[in-house]
Amino acid sequence: MPDDAAAARAAAEEQSAFSHPAVDPDSTAVYGDHPDQVIDFYAPRGETVPGAGPVPLVVVLHGGAWRPPYDRKHISPFADFLARRGFAVASVEYRRGAVLPGQGGEGGAQGTAGPLAGRWPDTFDDVAAALDALPALAREALPQADPRRMVITGHSAGGHLALWAAARHLLPADAPWRIGGPAPLRGVVALAPIADFEVSDKLDVCGGAVRQLLGGDEKFAERRPYADPALLLPTGIATALVQGRTDLIVPQAVAESYADAAAKSGEMVGLTLLEDVGHFPLIDPAADACAVVAEEIAQLAW
Repeated sequence: MPDDAAAARAAAEEQSAFSHPAVDPDSTAVYGDHPDQVIDFYAPRGETVPGAGPVPLVVVLHGGAWRPPYDRKHISPFADFLARRGFAVASVEYRRGAVLPGQGGEGGAQGTAGPLAGRWPDTFDDVAAALDALPALAREALPQADPRRMVITGHSAGGHLALWAAARHLLPADAPWRIGGPAPLRGVVALAPIADFEVSDKLDVCGGAVRQLLGGDEKFAERRPYADPALLLPTGIATALVQGRTDLIVPQAVAESYADAAAKSGEMVGLTLLEDVGHFPLIDPAADACAVVAEEIAQLAW
């Protein structure tokens, strides 16, 4: 159990990250018929674009333990922060879990048990469909964007989805989301990702969210090969993880286990560990850690 000081600091970090008002996108496009099958686009702005011409496209996948209370709105200040750094940004919404009878729609903090995490297979259907539709949608919504220089980033559960999206060519042959070769990505920057389901399950990350995502205890082992990034290596795509050492929601051990699995597969994954940083500063524009994230993205994108 964390001590009182650590818990207080984590609460303050969360409060800061959620204190920013949502930032409306420049445009929104649909990639399916469900209300959650949408992508928000943020045009690059500011004076930080190196040189003229098209700019990299950063795809943002929000976190929230794949649970319904947490949609893309909470990460919109981060998307805006990246756009102000000169990137074109696409923030993807996707279907998440259901609210159980007798529960409210809010469900408490991201690290606590609450509404069910994710929908099988809908959450994965949506991320795959969004990534497949994105190049064409981006060309129309963001003519400044260069889809050939695409980087995916995601936070927490979104970090899992980012790693998974980059590994679709390694999925089992019968997986409906499998593609024939590596996705055309410059790289992946996963932020405090739920990157290894075995370790996350042992640590009860986000109140059993990984088991809920896969449909419960009886489906966990069967579906893990289709969903667990730690089993889908090596991807052949440049990958960096950014992790706070004092993260109480997705502990450092999860990212380290994924990096170890990558190394055993013959792939080197960058792992940046930030001192005195918890879960939420990585997406908080007011935090120094957020600038570190932007630099990690820039190193892969440019």
